[in-house]
Amino acid sequence: MAHPVLEEVLTPGTGASAAVYDRIGIGYSAVRRPDPEWAAIIRESLGDARTVINVGAGSGAYEPTDLSVVAVEPSAEMRAQRPAGAAPCLAGRAESLPFDDGTFDAALAVLTVHHWTDLEAGIAELRRVASRFTVLTYDMDVQGEYWFTRDYVPEIATAERSRVPSVQRLTELLGPCEVRELPLRHDFTDGFMTAFWRRPEAYLDPNVRRACSAFALTDAEAVSRGVERLRADLESGHWHRTYADLLERDTLDAGFRLITGVSPHAAGGQGAR
Repeated sequence: MAHPVLEEVLTPGTGASAAVYDRIGIGYSAVRRPDPEWAAIIRESLGDARTVINVGAGSGAYEPTDLSVVAVEPSAEMRAQRPAGAAPCLAGRAESLPFDDGTFDAALAVLTVHHWTDLEAGIAELRRVASRFTVLTYDMDVQGEYWFTRDYVPEIATAERSRVPSVQRLTELLGPCEVRELPLRHDFTDGFMTAFWRRPEAYLDPNVRRACSAFALTDAEAVSRGVERLRADLESGHWHRTYADLLERDTLDAGFRLITGVSPHAAGGQGAR
């Protein structure tokens, strides 16, 4: 649904986020297919909102289709992969949203805050333009212990810790909010790195790795060494012996957290009506 106050006011985005996704975004949507269970949870978190700004929207994953949405995304490659009929998407950055205070009922930010160049500015903008927020992120204290990063490419965890804000830091900036754990099913459809916790062969596929920023932002030689070690362990049966307990599980907590709350400084969403 088109947003009633939409104007073409943003110029093409710049910065690290756009550069990364212009590089890794090719074929992204084929691997990163929104998981329907998560999509339902995220939609529920928006409550009775009628207007939504989706910040760092990417190719539109988890974007509600029954609400009036404006998407903002800095990467041209990602914007090009938005499906036909998706919400209008402007080129722009979270740190500078050209909308009045309280323009939207809700702000949505899905797996994007770790790409922002200025976290404080981006969070302030979320709180300014919308009456409430839904932020999906991940906790590196949990994800750092994930078997693939811990035992095969620990350099990923090192790189991620340098850019992924802690849940505590996010909640400090967002103000009073609720934090909900979102576990991953074994057949989770959205192909980010930890989605394949029970399907290790997926990491051998370069197309899978290309669709994940954690691989793109980690030293390529370290990734290659880890993948080859995993390949050998799968061929020898070592992986299945070592991680046999995972094969008996249906879900895994990989650190994903849904943070929701009210923006106390917003103007009640009046500008969106």
